[in-house]
Amino acid sequence: MSEKTMTALLPSSWAPPKGYANGVVASGRWVVLAGQVGWDPTTCTFASDDFTEQVAQTLRNIVTLLHEAGGSTDDLVRMTWFITDKGEYVAARKVIGQAYREIIGRHFPPMSVVVVSALVEDRAKVEIEATAVLAP
Repeated sequence: MSEKTMTALLPSSWAPPKGYANGVVASGRWVVLAGQVGWDPTTCTFASDDFTEQVAQTLRNIVTLLHEAGGSTDDLVRMTWFITDKGEYVAARKVIGQAYREIIGRHFPPMSVVVVSALVEDRAKVEIEATAVLAP
């Protein structure tokens, strides 16, 4: 069976990114996850309006889907975060980073954070799309 390959892109003249990768080259089986929000996926209800708690639940939902696909957080090759409040995100970066490392680990794929005026779920403060590549 072929192995999955994943190589981070870091030009020698660039400063290393902190908490993400600039890019990766990957081969294997693709897993594409729809945007996940910070609710309980069995009841589709939010336990909290706290930004950092919603981030943590969103990350846990992503991990559950990765496991369902037979993968792990190390298989992530891309994450796009949609947030409704830049100030809230910036103020919570340390706590978000701590939750990320506890739930995802020390694997930092390419990531983008996009500020949006609203999300479809009214109580959602964050939505994260994720892409992973698993061994074939």
